[in-house]
Amino acid sequence: MARIAGTDIPNDKRLKIALTYVYGLGPKETLRLIEAVGLDPEQKARDLSEEDVTRINSELQANFIVEGQLRRQTIQNIQRLKDIRCYRGLRHMRGLPVRGQQTQANARTRKGPRKTVTGKKK
Repeated sequence: MARIAGTDIPNDKRLKIALTYVYGLGPKETLRLIEAVGLDPEQKARDLSEEDVTRINSELQANFIVEGQLRRQTIQNIQRLKDIRCYRGLRHMRGLPVRGQQTQANARTRKGPRKTVTGKKK
C-alpha cells in the first residue's frame, strides 16, 4: 500500500479512485492532481513508483488542503460560529440541524434516538 498524505491507499483500485480515500480529495480534485503530476488516472495504485508517490505528496502539500489541516480548519470554523453565538453556532451547540431542515418529524440523525416522555398519571 502506498502512503499518501498520511493515508494508506488501496493497491487494487485505479489511481483516480484510490486517491479519493484521502480526506478532502473528491473525484474532480483527484483528476486535477493526477493531471498536474502527469500520471495516468487508469493505472492501478500498486504500479506507482516511489518517485510518483513523492511527486503526488509534494503536489498535495503545495496546492491542496487535506487530512489533518482540513479537519482542523473545519473544527475552527464551527468553533468560531459557536463563539460569536450566531444562529448556526447555536444549532451546532444544541445538536440540531444547521441548514434549515425540518425538525418536528425528522432530524433523527442529528437529534439521536427518541426520548419518550411518559404521560401524566391521574
